Amino acid sequence: MSTPRIHPLSRRPQQRRLVVAVRGAAGTGKSWFAASLADAGLGRLCFFDTERKARLIPGSDGSVFDAIEVEHPDELPAFVDWALGEGREEQGYGCFALDSWAMYFGRKHRATVEAVRQRTGDPTAQPSAEELQADQVVFQEVLRRLCVDSGACVVITDQVAARGKESREENEMGRVLPMTASGLEYFVDVMLEISLRQDGFETRRIATVVKSNASEFPVGMELEAPDFAALLGRMGAGPQPAPAPVHALRPQEEAAPAAATLADLTSEAEGFGLDRHKLLLSARHYCGVAALEELSAEQVADLLGKMRERFAPSGDSATTAEPEVAVAKKRKKAA
Repeated sequence: MSTPRIHPLSRRPQQRRLVVAVRGAAGTGKSWFAASLADAGLGRLCFFDTERKARLIPGSDGSVFDAIEVEHPDELPAFVDWALGEGREEQGYGCFALDSWAMYFGRKHRATVEAVRQRTGDPTAQPSAEELQADQVVFQEVLRRLCVDSGACVVITDQVAARGKESREENEMGRVLPMTASGLEYFVDVMLEISLRQDGFETRRIATVVKSNASEFPVGMELEAPDFAALLGRMGAGPQPAPAPVHALRPQEEAAPAAATLADLTSEAEGFGLDRHKLLLSARHYCGVAALEELSAEQVADLLGKMRERFAPSGDSATTAEPEVAVAKKRKKAA
C-alpha cells in the first residue's frame, strides 16, 4: 500500500494563533482570563480544570463552555486525547485551556513520591533521576498535545507567585519545578504575569509580558484588564480588532519644584529612542520596581542620570560642557 504524498507547501501556516501562559498569585484572575477564550470567537472552549474551581466561573456548566474536572493527574492525558479527537468532532472545540499547570504537575509528582515510598517502605525516599525523567516525558507530552498538535489557541495558567520561586504547594523540595517551568516557557508564545494594583479606591488588573516570541507583545509591555479577544485583536487575528488598552502613564506629584518627574523621565527617554517598555525594563533592573509609577523622586533622578550618561553625546551635559573650539581641537588632534 503506497503512502500518500504530502506537498511541503501545503503545511504553510494557515492562521495566526496564540498560545499564552498566565502566571501570578492566587486571586489575580488567571482562571477568568483563560475562560475569556470562550468569548473570542474561536469555537467552543474546552477547559481542563485540575483545581476544580471552574464551577465558580459563569457558563462553566456547559451553557457557554465545557469545564472538565480532573480528579487525578493520570486522567489528564486521556482527557486531552479525547478533546482533540472525539470531543472536537462532537462538541466543536476550537480552543483549549488548562487550569492550572502547577496543580497538575504538583499532584503528578506527589503521586510519584508516594509510590516510591510505598514500594520501598521508606517514608523519606525520593524518586530517582530515571523516575523523574519518566514524569517529565508525560509532562512534555501533555504540553505538546495541547500547544502544538491541537493547532488551536491555548491558555495555560500557572500559580507561581514570583519568578525564580523554587517551591510551591504540593511540590516537595521543588525538585520537579525547574524542568516543568522551563518546559512551559518553551511551548508558549507569550507569557503574562498578572498582578493587582491599587489605584486610589479602585483595584486594577495588570498583565505584564515577561516572555514573548511575538513582536506585537514586547517584553515589558503592560496590558490593563486584558482578555483573549483583545490579545488576538492586537495581533490582527481575531473578530475583535481593537487593541488591548495599554496601561497609561500617570504623572507623579512633584516633591519639589526642581525635582524631576516621571513625565520628565519618559519624555527624555523618548528623545533617546527608548519606548515605555524598554524604560520599564531599565527601571526594574536598576531600581527593582514592578511599575514606573513606583519610582521615587530619587530613583527618577538616578535613571535620568544613567540615561544621559549612556545616550547623551559628550558635551551635552552642563557638567561636562566644553567650548566648541576646544572640542574641535581635540578631534583634530585625535585624527
